[in-house]
Order: sequence, then C-alpha cells, then structure tokens
Amino acid sequence: MIDLHCHVLPALDDGALDLEDAIAMGAQADADGITAVCATPHIRHDHDVVIGELGGRVAELNDAFSAHGVSARVATGGEVAETAADALSDHELRQVSLGGGGRWILLEPAPGALGDRLDGCVERLAARGFRSVIAHPERHAAADLAPRLRRLVDAGALVQVTAAMLEHEHAAPVIVDLAERRLVHLVASDAHSSRGGRPVRLSGAVEALRESPSVRPHLDWIVSEAPAAILRGEDLEPPF
Repeated sequence: MIDLHCHVLPALDDGALDLEDAIAMGAQADADGITAVCATPHIRHDHDVVIGELGGRVAELNDAFSAHGVSARVATGGEVAETAADALSDHELRQVSLGGGGRWILLEPAPGALGDRLDGCVERLAARGFRSVIAHPERHAAADLAPRLRRLVDAGALVQVTAAMLEHEHAAPVIVDLAERRLVHLVASDAHSSRGGRPVRLSGAVEALRESPSVRPHLDWIVSEAPAAILRGEDLEPPF
C-alpha cells in the first residue's frame, strides 16, 4: 500500500514534531504494510514552507528511516491549498507534485462547502498541464457534495478520502456511499504525528471498503496501483 497524504517531514508545518516523531510515523507505516509515504507539507499562507528545500528534507528523512530500520520510503510532494495554487510557478508546482512526477497536485479545498472556485482551480491547473487529487472532501460535507465531486471528477480530478474516517461509525457510511457512486479513488492517512490524532494506517479503511461488493474488486487499484502510477507522474483513469 502507498500513503499519498502524510505530514511526516519533521519540524516543518503542523506535522511531525521532530525527527523521533517522524521515525515513529515510519514505524507505523511499516506495521500497517505501507511501503511508501508521500510527504505532503502544507503549501499555504499560514505555513512557512520553502519549496526548494523539500527534496533535501525528504532525502534526509529517508536516510534516517534506513538508519533506524524503517522500511517505508518517503516520496516528495505537498498539500497545495486551493487559495495558493495560482500563485505558484510551474516549476514550484512540479516540485510539490506527488512523487515529484510533475503531473499530480494534491489540492486542499478552501474551508467550507466545495464551491465554484475549486472547480476553477482544477481547470486552471489542467490548463497548465497538471491534474488534481482532491484532498479529504469529507471535511466539506454539504447537501451538494456528491454532485460537486462528480463535476470535479468529470474535469479530470481524482478524490482522496481520509482513511481514519472509514473507521468512524458516523462518517464511514457517508464515505462508503460516495465510493459506491464511484467518487472515491484514493485512501490516505493525512497523519500528522505518532503522538496523537490519525495514525499512518490504511488497513482499517481497506477493511471497511471491502464490505461493499461494488468497491471490493477495486481495492488494489485504490491503495496500490493508482498511487504508484501517480508517484510516477503517469496519467490514469479509474477502472470503475
């Protein structure tokens, strides 16, 4: 399995507090059978992330993982705020693309219900040669969530939900319903620390989705095949 959304880089944004915390997150990944974790620090106005430093930070963390016996590898990336995307150059977008493949941008919607501005952002990114992965839409619940997601998917975006929410008794049915409508393509941890909050864990979400007969045949694509292609910067279309 591959985790495409994780705030594992230490002492950078609101993710891992320090190197020890980041290594513990790597150990969580190993324990869950996750082979790669995409480091996705917030790229937005309230976090002072220097994009040009991210490659070096990822390399340093991979070295630390190896030194501490963590098998999971860290890939480059970023969680780009809808409100920040237009201000980034093409070079900066390629640097924060998932896996450094230069194609897929993890896009964080603005607070509140999904709106037309997000549609416009996805369209403008596409015009510049980038495709979007919409992060954690379950945080933006509204009566029109499903049709909004359908419009984004029709525009070429993929949808990533938070794994832990599929283990939540109230949120899980809503997310499974979206998956059965073919509006969930990726599951990621969006973990921020080993010391609290969501763990680096996907297996619980996989088991929850496995209960759906229409989703079950596509689980390998959702947690392994599609994320691997995204990290390589390849185009792909959902097989469902």
